[in-house]
Amino acid sequence: MLLARPGVAWLLLGLVLAGGALAGTLYPRTLLDWQPALAMAEPWRAFSAAFVHLSTRHLLANLLGCVVVTAFGLIARVPWWITLAWLLAWPLGHALLWLQPALQHYAGLSGVLHGGTAAAALYVALRGQGHEPIIGWGVLLGLGVKLYREAPWRGPVQHVAGWDIPIAPIAHATGTLAALLCAAAALALARAFTKERSG
Repeated sequence: MLLARPGVAWLLLGLVLAGGALAGTLYPRTLLDWQPALAMAEPWRAFSAAFVHLSTRHLLANLLGCVVVTAFGLIARVPWWITLAWLLAWPLGHALLWLQPALQHYAGLSGVLHGGTAAAALYVALRGQGHEPIIGWGVLLGLGVKLYREAPWRGPVQHVAGWDIPIAPIAHATGTLAALLCAAAALALARAFTKERSG
């Protein structure tokens, strides 16, 4: 089965994210973005928020990020079950934005992309061969330093030099947390399944 080949499912999810972000430019932002007040009545926003962008620069930066994260997963040859973990982390990371109730709107791919980076890096750190685990742990360390420097506890949004939109670092943190939880669960299940088959 094609999707079972390492990296294929990851590539397809990367294409869905990039294509969705481009398609999202055709719709009003308020129809798709994350709004905690509407989350229960309109649960699709936990997915569709990734497809909305606040400026052309925002969109282009996230499309570039999507290329990088997709390439990372392809090079790492992540299996379909890590891709599934990333897919499940996508809405979970947005749902966790409830942790910051002052954030009334959120849009963009960055939280999902942080999650994809974390999921692939955890897989490489724990299942990589040779020197690959060092790369995985290095990426996770770099991601942790980035999240710490962004200080998501400072407030719902931050104005960062060079950006024409306010940044919501909490989304980077929740996307990463959701993906680490989902990827860790997938790794544990895969290990248990492998033991069962070999035992």
